[in-house]
Amino acid sequence: MKNSQRGLGSFGMLIVLAIIVAAGYYAYKAITGPDEAPSCSSAFNTCMKTCRRTTTEAPAAQACQEACRREADACERQGK
Repeated sequence: MKNSQRGLGSFGMLIVLAIIVAAGYYAYKAITGPDEAPSCSSAFNTCMKTCRRTTTEAPAAQACQEACRREADACERQGK
């Protein structure tokens, strides 16, 4: 038993280093935020997803989707 393992060893250090790098990357992305403003189509898609998740009644879902369409049309008219 001369070669009893002490500490993490090489493989353990690589795992710890990988976790630290991944955590640093996600922290950096959270701090810096998105690179640019969302496009009209991505904003529309996000709005429609929100409508599907939050509304259960058909009339409310239709009203929410119509609001998304109006916002998308206004966004495209502004040229974003």
